[in-house]
Amino acid sequence: MALRIRCRRRRHPAVPLAAAALCAVSVTVVPQATGAPEPLYRNARAATDDRVRDLLHRMTPDEKIGQLEQIAVDRLQGNCRGGGGELTESCMKTVLQDCAAGSVLSGGGMGPPVNTPADWARMVNAVQRYAVDHSRLHVPVLYGIDAVHGHNNVLGATVFPHQLGLAAAWDPGLVRDSAAATARAVAATGIDWDFAPVADLARDRRWGRYYETYGEDPLLAGTLAAASVQGIQGARGVKRIAATVKHFGGYSIPGNGHDRVPADISLRTLHDTLLPPYRTAVEAGARTVMVNSGAVNGVPATASRYLLTTVLRQQWGFTGVTVSDWQDVRALRDQYKVAADYPHAAALALGAGVDMAMEPYEAREFGDALRTAVQNGLISRARLDEAAGRVLRLKFELGLFEHPFVDASRANIEVLGTGREPARRAAAASQVLLRNEQGVLPFGPAVRKIVVAGPYADDIDDQAGGWTIGWQRVPAGVKLPGTTVLRGIEEAAPAGTQVVYAADDADAVAQARTADATVVVVGERAGAEGGADSPRPELSANQQALVKSLRQSGRPVVVVVIAGRPLTLGDADGTEGLLMSWLPGTEGGHAVADVLFGRVNPAGRLPVSWPRRNGNDPLYYQQLPGTNAGAESAHDVAYDFGAGLSYTRFAFDGIGADAAAVPAGAPVRVNVTVSNTGAREGDLVVPVYVSRPVSDVLAPPRRLAAFTKVHLRAGVRATVRLVVPARALAVTPGDIDGSGTPRVERGAYVFTAGGRAVTVDVT
Repeated sequence: MALRIRCRRRRHPAVPLAAAALCAVSVTVVPQATGAPEPLYRNARAATDDRVRDLLHRMTPDEKIGQLEQIAVDRLQGNCRGGGGELTESCMKTVLQDCAAGSVLSGGGMGPPVNTPADWARMVNAVQRYAVDHSRLHVPVLYGIDAVHGHNNVLGATVFPHQLGLAAAWDPGLVRDSAAATARAVAATGIDWDFAPVADLARDRRWGRYYETYGEDPLLAGTLAAASVQGIQGARGVKRIAATVKHFGGYSIPGNGHDRVPADISLRTLHDTLLPPYRTAVEAGARTVMVNSGAVNGVPATASRYLLTTVLRQQWGFTGVTVSDWQDVRALRDQYKVAADYPHAAALALGAGVDMAMEPYEAREFGDALRTAVQNGLISRARLDEAAGRVLRLKFELGLFEHPFVDASRANIEVLGTGREPARRAAAASQVLLRNEQGVLPFGPAVRKIVVAGPYADDIDDQAGGWTIGWQRVPAGVKLPGTTVLRGIEEAAPAGTQVVYAADDADAVAQARTADATVVVVGERAGAEGGADSPRPELSANQQALVKSLRQSGRPVVVVVIAGRPLTLGDADGTEGLLMSWLPGTEGGHAVADVLFGRVNPAGRLPVSWPRRNGNDPLYYQQLPGTNAGAESAHDVAYDFGAGLSYTRFAFDGIGADAAAVPAGAPVRVNVTVSNTGAREGDLVVPVYVSRPVSDVLAPPRRLAAFTKVHLRAGVRATVRLVVPARALAVTPGDIDGSGTPRVERGAYVFTAGGRAVTVDVT
């Protein structure tokens, strides 16, 4: 058919004046002849590339521009200007028909007026129905959401531990299962795009998104991020979901520890440390990548052709969709001042490699800007086709043209109450026991009175953490289903054991004098992004004072920490027991109780370093050696990366290698013999570290080269085989400019596990 289309500003009588400046489409159509064959792009049996080409050929420039817009759902609700409410037809017309937006998202706290899975499914179906019915070529939208620890925006969905807690399990299979459970819940509500996982590294505890990472180590974080991608995109029996590797790249070490503050990073650190986790996750098959909101070395990542094209596309071979973060294309003009106007900002972003702009509020403004940029030659029509084609390809790959809707009548059945068993297992596996003096744990028959105290003992909202129902935290007035630590202990306590909840500090101290043990649950208030920034990540003074007073009772005290990062404990340190529970989600109370009473043998290990005191951030075990021998100038910590205790005893009996020498570029195969010398079965994390006796560039004293987890019955010895990929040994050679290409240096490499060592020569 022949078609003319243009976009102009006009006032639509059905829309409030606040939303009057709209993107209107004027169409002249010559219908195709009766009996004409179905367009190729509608043929599900055709090759995806052929379908994309056919659809692009039929689309107008304005329709292609629309595919690059992602708009918040609250622009389709109520008065079209935010605040939620029911979907409004005039609002949907503006965004989905007049501006032909290709994607919609629910930001934190944005959902249907009634928050049930069925209402979510009906809302998403309605958005999709309007897009399919009212777009000229019947193109469905992509619907995105931050389902970062379960389907966490949906009331009644099981909330999993945040990523840092999952990282403490050191178990890719567990992460994969948790991600798959999340994907099943997301799919049941009709959503097809999950903005997870985070592949950033936890290097600075002050940063508000520290808890959203898989820890401080590149190998651990990349392996777990890849497992999450596989779980999200490989969940069986559900509609296909796209995973998102974010926030590419170098987002997690802002200059002053605050979220979205520019970072200065050497190219060597960027390539050898910060980028590898993203690459591992991308190579796991991630369909989309979200761009870092910050700036790196003076260039906003959204405008970095080096990151988004040279590295991501040309070096790594990524072929999927790149999407900006929240309003970040606009930020090139408004905050970063690297573009004089919106058309130049859009040109910078698309020229760098951004395919879709998360422009949540102003579809018309972005569309006008991009149109102007194309008309003025700032963006080529070929680049417009490339970006739109990638978005369309994703829609075809997800099956949206054939199956755009979901059965809303089944959403409650498939979401409410489901996933509890894997969430409880994940939360239990994430518990890290750091102190167990005099064998205070697990609680045995002699413990007849347990006092439970602390401000977080009966607080499900902070236990769940940020990004739960709302953006920052569970909104006031919303009752989140789940089990607190107090309730978990009450349910798990054996018959005849008295559990006393002390609602205030004075009562806790008084009750502790006659207790067999006191469990005091401490932590920090939930938050997200900048709202969770913490210049001094420490236990509050009143919580320190409470623990100190409880210790003076002379009775055993076990501290349980509910937090998104290690907190400096101060006067709360030195108790008989210390259990790091992270942000364990709605099953966290059961998980904590399972460990306290010994139903679960703790196997979690720290995925980050725990400092002795504040003032040493950034902090990570791979800190490079220097010549300063002063106090705390090196990696001086209270609990090291990888630390954690068990209720049994393990021994590392030996380590060997398949060959004494391997060629550069070949993997190294090592064998580690371990044994359970204790009285009960348990899980052991087996990390293998590598170091260089001599290196052309500075090398950390050790870095993780491989890891696995093994289950051992009491008295059993086993040998586990691990493969160290050559890339895990690579460094960027050269001078201060770090201009070389990462490669494996020749020479001796020392591999260690549990104090045992073997040397392998790389030739």
